[in-house]
Amino acid sequence: MAGVEERVDPSQVSTVGGIDSEGQIIVENPATGREIGRVPEMSADEVVELARKARAAQPGWNALGFEGRARVLNRAQKWVIDNRDRIIETIVSETGKTYEDALIAEINYATSAFGFWAKNAPKFLGDERIKTSSPFVLGRKLVVRYQPLGLVGVIGPWNYPLTNSFGDCIPALAAGNAVILKPSEVTPLTSLLMAEGLRACGLPENVYQVATGRGETAQALIDQVDMVMFTGSTATGKKVMQRAAETLTPVSLELGGKDPMIVLSDADLERAANAAVYYSMQNGGQTCISVERVYVEEPVYDQFVAKVTEKARALRQGVPTGYGAIDIGAVTSPAQVDIIDSHVRDAESKGAKILVGGHKHGTGGANFYEPTVMVDVDHSMLAMTEETFGPTLPIMKVRDAEEAITLANDSPYGLSGSVWTKDVARGEAVARRVQSGAVDVNDAMLNYSALELPMGGWKASGLGTRHGAAGIRKYCAQQAILVTRFAPKRDVHMFPYKKSTGKLIGGMLKLIYGRGKRD
Repeated sequence: MAGVEERVDPSQVSTVGGIDSEGQIIVENPATGREIGRVPEMSADEVVELARKARAAQPGWNALGFEGRARVLNRAQKWVIDNRDRIIETIVSETGKTYEDALIAEINYATSAFGFWAKNAPKFLGDERIKTSSPFVLGRKLVVRYQPLGLVGVIGPWNYPLTNSFGDCIPALAAGNAVILKPSEVTPLTSLLMAEGLRACGLPENVYQVATGRGETAQALIDQVDMVMFTGSTATGKKVMQRAAETLTPVSLELGGKDPMIVLSDADLERAANAAVYYSMQNGGQTCISVERVYVEEPVYDQFVAKVTEKARALRQGVPTGYGAIDIGAVTSPAQVDIIDSHVRDAESKGAKILVGGHKHGTGGANFYEPTVMVDVDHSMLAMTEETFGPTLPIMKVRDAEEAITLANDSPYGLSGSVWTKDVARGEAVARRVQSGAVDVNDAMLNYSALELPMGGWKASGLGTRHGAAGIRKYCAQQAILVTRFAPKRDVHMFPYKKSTGKLIGGMLKLIYGRGKRD
């Protein structure tokens, strides 16, 4: 139900379990450190072959039309529901997240998305009849049409292997494209399972393929496709964009976030505190639109902090074994544990007070970080300015809403945010001043469940959007068509130019446009 973030440049990080003697990537459970599978590290030549097969298969898939493709997507929706236990077990095993996080934020999203794009693709991509304001075009038929680009490359993150790593493939497929997905080398198993599911639902062979590997595999994929959808860090997004620029391949990027939560003095503090803990700690805090920093108006600051502290201390963390077993799971990427701890230690060294948690733990290759609440924080600290991407909640006291807005906007990121107040009109007014692609009032992250709404970042948080009409049109080429049914042998503006013709056209322009409003 939330956007995602690949925290480490895949061309630089080593895999969780490394490479075996046959060149395969070892996939491990981050909650236990145990090996759960191995996948190939595909070479550039292998990616080229995937692309060749995809291009051969795509015309037939597109020829099915919206109705034929919708039948496959609707079957896939049912397949996910029927196989949800198996999918959840796979997700939990490779991410270390809780069963509830896998159900609510992954299964729920995928089933919704299959149905949404099956239903709405014809509406968003059907021919559009356009009315003109130009006198030179009157009487003509004007149409905008959308044509699938052909082959889309999706480079996915590790923290939501179904929702975003695979989820971005759904609208691309609905539009009539073939798709090659390069999942994170840390969590490739869900993407492979979905390939099995789509085959069972009747998707033609090679329309959806998975390119397992690391940075070099991703680079090779960028070189072969007609469009790249990337979700990950801003630093890696810049590299993706740079590589794509070599072939003028269009990109859509969902990048980093440092999402603010503004708590005004008239907020329902019990709801706000529950939301602050949940939306900062859900999925182990590994959500790019999660609450990453909180600004609380001074009159209610102490009360809010007390409520948050009590709730955070009650959270249960450990190895996920089933529903209700724990609240917080593992940190999926080992490298991310060090990033989280470096932000906490930096804040502590600069005067922050840790009220709850504050330490990493785990044995035998397991990766955990305690749910952590910090106060006495400010913008000199990494925990308030850089994306932490873990189960941390830094809370800062502010004088009023104006200071909160200023601090919320004091960031290179602009992905999401939230405002909390009983005065919803005031809340919306504040939300409109927050420089983010999405802002919720008295909720957080929930906008991501409304697939009708665009989801994209401002500033360094990305280019383009997912969801809504733009979320599928980006996988298409736009074509304008003008049709003239009835016309004279020679239009008045055609050669040869004559003095009388120039006067006639000039008079027409004066008649049409020369009567504009005067100041």
